[in-house]
Order: sequence, then C-alpha cells, then structure tokens
Amino acid sequence: MEQNAQRPLLGVFWMIVTGLCFVAVTALVKLNGPRIPAAEAAFLRYALGLVFLLPMLGTLKRTRFTARIWKLFALRGFFHTFGVTLWFYAMTQISIAEVTAMNYLTPVYVTVAAALFLGETLAFRRILAVLCALLGAMIILRPGFRELSMGHLAMMVVALVFCVSYLTAKMLADAVPASMVVAMLSITVAIGLTPMAYAVWIPPTWGEVALLFAVACFATAGHFTMTLAFASAPLTVTQPVTFLQLLWAVSLGYFAFGEAVDFWVILGGFVILGSVTFITWREAVLKRGTVTPVSYETKV
Repeated sequence: MEQNAQRPLLGVFWMIVTGLCFVAVTALVKLNGPRIPAAEAAFLRYALGLVFLLPMLGTLKRTRFTARIWKLFALRGFFHTFGVTLWFYAMTQISIAEVTAMNYLTPVYVTVAAALFLGETLAFRRILAVLCALLGAMIILRPGFRELSMGHLAMMVVALVFCVSYLTAKMLADAVPASMVVAMLSITVAIGLTPMAYAVWIPPTWGEVALLFAVACFATAGHFTMTLAFASAPLTVTQPVTFLQLLWAVSLGYFAFGEAVDFWVILGGFVILGSVTFITWREAVLKRGTVTPVSYETKV
C-alpha cells in the first residue's frame, strides 16, 4: 500500500483516462440511437468485444472450474445480461447526465447487500451514507414534480441488477483469477444476449457495427486503465476523480446532443457520489481490508 500511495498523480491520471473512456462509451451508445433494439445493440457490443479474449483462450481451455464456480458464472451472466439490456435501453430514453448520475447507485446498493448477504458490518455511518445516496436519487428523479420515463425506472432496476452481479463477482474473485472473472463475464453475457437479440434482430449497417465495436474498445480500455489506477494509488485518491465523469457527461450531453443542463441532476449526482466517497474514505481510515470494494466502472 505504501508503494501505491507514493504514486498518487499516476493513479489520478489513469482514473481521468478511465472516466474519459467510459464517457466515450455512453456517447457512442447515444450516437448509435434507438434504431437498433437494446438487446441487439448490447449483443453486438459483447460479441464484437470477444476479440479481446483471443489471447486468453488457451488459459480458459486449460482452467478447470468446480460446479459451484460454473453456477456462479451462470448467475452473474444472467443478471448482467438483464442489466446491460436495460442500460442500453435507458441510454435511448434519458440524458447522458441522468444515466451517469444514476449509475453511482450501484455501489450504494452493494454496501447494503454485502451486509445482508455476506455478513459485513453495516455501521451507522454507512447507513447515513446510504440514506444520503437515496436522497440524491430522489433529487434526480423528483417524483411528483416531473414525469418519470421508462428510462428512469430502467436505471433504478439496472443499479439493483448490477449489485447482484458485483456481489457474485466478489465470491468468484475469492476462488479464481480476476482475469477469468472478466473473461467469463464477457462470454456468458454474449451467450445470454443471443436469444434476446435474435428475437428483435434488425440488420445493422456497417456504421452501426463500427460504432458498437468502438464501444467495446473503449469499455475494454476503461477497465484496463481503471486497473492501472487502482494499482498506482489507493481508492481514497482515485475515487474523487470520478466526480469529473459526471461533469464530462453533462458537458457532452449539452454540446454534442443538445441536452439541457439540469441543475437537479447534477446536484443529485454529487450527493450520491459524495456518499460513496465518504464510505470509501472511512473504510480506508479504519483499514477494513475485508469490506467489499466499491466498483465505479461503467456497466457495459
């Protein structure tokens, strides 16, 4: 940890690059538009992204998993498939800023679920942080003050579904290498999306295929640079940088897609991120190495 703490600027740099990659993912999905059904768009993203697993095929073939591990892989793939499809749908219904802000509900749900199902301590400060995050979500949604679209409801479900995915990933990470967890997620989600994509299939144009391949490239790059960031500096250093991602998303939506800047979305996003930052900082201070790490990456 001391070695990592000596390179905070490098960690901040890689986290900035990570944020830019993930904002690029949302921008490309938004640019692709609603013509291609969400399930098909998600399938093409994961199917095209399998090319990045080619160097790992030999390792995958040689690895032997237990029946329990296979069940966990299947469980995570099932929930992640559902979540990815809803995320692609939400991107066609609501603004980039709203999707980005509501994405940060997932680590909050993970905090609660880890206490309920993994036996982790839910201290009073964590309860307060969770309540603040839910307040942030209400600020964004403002039920009763504006009409809620299916995109907003989809993002609420997305956060819950990905919570299950990340908790399953924690159980898998205790048993198999992290590279295998990532690789099997890509494979199982691609398989899970196949029948859903077939049911709504529309022949994509070469331009749409190229955009979705670019989504796969930026998503893969974002996961890689995020790993470099975590290896270079503690979460307490790199996590606050994720605030920039919301600002970039708002700016991108305004300048590239003509989306109005909603003060309440920005405020709610900062409330949610602030609660997550507080949880991260307090756990680092107390050095609770057994607590489930918070995941900030994009969901695709």
